[in-house]
Amino acid sequence: MKGTQPLAPGHSPLPLYVQIRDDLRRKILEGSYVIHERLPSENELMNAFGVSRITIRQALRDLHNEGLVFSAQGKGTYVSKPKAVQNVQRLQGFGEAMAAQGYEATARLLSIQERKPPKAVVAALHLLAGEEVVEVKRVRYLNREAVCVENSYFPLDIGRRMFGMDLSGDIFPMLENAFGIALGRADISLDATLADEEHQHYLALKPGEPILRVERLTHDRAGRPIDFEYLCYRGDAFKYQFRVDRK
Repeated sequence: MKGTQPLAPGHSPLPLYVQIRDDLRRKILEGSYVIHERLPSENELMNAFGVSRITIRQALRDLHNEGLVFSAQGKGTYVSKPKAVQNVQRLQGFGEAMAAQGYEATARLLSIQERKPPKAVVAALHLLAGEEVVEVKRVRYLNREAVCVENSYFPLDIGRRMFGMDLSGDIFPMLENAFGIALGRADISLDATLADEEHQHYLALKPGEPILRVERLTHDRAGRPIDFEYLCYRGDAFKYQFRVDRK
């Protein structure tokens, strides 16, 4: 089974199901198993790794939760189309979150300009009447497939410094490392809407297809709002992950 060897108990400090999960994840991300390909059956995986059924099911459950595989009742487990999964309990950029999952994440700059901001941006960034912003518009790619159109708005004192800079990666590290801005927190809201013509064009969507729209307002450590964003994701390409405790 695609280069798999039985696991030797005690050879690694990690639990057996974690070793199996990581092995299967690596093969999926490297393309050994392609999108919609059926994974070996539970019995085949048990024999290949030399472990119990419950261990295999624990590994597959983790891969399900990560969005890497899906199950078809009575048919087996299949490789999913790559889906961005981001945990909202931590403030991080798209590239940071995807790199931690083994994905390649890049950005293509569409435009950067000074402009009069929409009313929602004025309110979010606490701007004065007539004050302009710098708008950065990009397409984000996951494993070289377009998954998000990103509109970011910055106050002029921050945004003007971005002209001429490399904007093919995350902006958060630039704010922190190049500009010396300590990031604090972000307010996030989500809604579903229909793709407009721009989103259809850049994300290869058909008229009437849904997108997940994320509004994110990032503050610096002192509490100043410095970055207001509309992040519009393909409906089949992104998942936000929450953890809610009952008190």
